[in-house]
Amino acid sequence: MRFLLPLFIVIPIIEMWVLIQVGGMIGAWPTIGLVLLTAMIGLHLLKQQGLSTLMRANQKMAEGNLPAEEMLEGIALAIGGALLLTPGFFTDAIGFVCLLPFTRKLVVKQLLKKGLFMAASQMQGGAAFQAQFNSSAGFTSSAERDDVIDGEFTRDGQDKIPKS
Repeated sequence: MRFLLPLFIVIPIIEMWVLIQVGGMIGAWPTIGLVLLTAMIGLHLLKQQGLSTLMRANQKMAEGNLPAEEMLEGIALAIGGALLLTPGFFTDAIGFVCLLPFTRKLVVKQLLKKGLFMAASQMQGGAAFQAQFNSSAGFTSSAERDDVIDGEFTRDGQDKIPKS
């Protein structure tokens, strides 16, 4: 988290510098047009890639597998979409890396390989996820338990507001 503050300072400075350089070369209105064009292309890509990723995630869930990779791709798509809506060419470049399928998959695979999302990548399916969740949380199905106690209770006098 220590890297966020410098990131929020450095990235806008880079953006301003690049926008000034491009504006000096091609003019202000063409620069604004390019920024708007990249935003529109980014929104189109976000919609297309988001639906594709959602369909793959649904397919994996229907097969009983945990869509870990698709979930990470969804996060990358959200980050990429936000960066493309931010005016500037530097953030647009990072946003396109997150939105283009081949670069996004490469980034997600690298994150999984480095172990940043190890728990999600080691799950083989929904059953494994459920089994790990149940064992870690102490939950078992009602068929496996025979010590269930059912009852009712009331509180006497505790819910009354004392008179002053």
